[in-house]
Amino acid sequence: EKLSTALQPTKIKITDFSHLHTGHAGTAGKDGETHFELFVVSEQFKGLRPVARHQAIYKILKDEMDTNNGGIHALKITARTPDEDK
Repeated sequence: EKLSTALQPTKIKITDFSHLHTGHAGTAGKDGETHFELFVVSEQFKGLRPVARHQAIYKILKDEMDTNNGGIHALKITARTPDEDK
């Protein structure tokens, strides 16, 4: 919801791969959602390099990425503009 509100994407898909990483480093003591893949298409990315796009997403998900509070351990991001998604 945070991503949809902030980025107003034309496409968004979030896939949870946590089950493939049970017991791996970074998941010790955590039960649940730790590994995700994000595919998002938004006009908001126009003129931004890939690193800046990722930084924008991390800023939006700051609380969710806080690993000290059981947050997301790994997030694979594909962030495109609508023109790049054609």
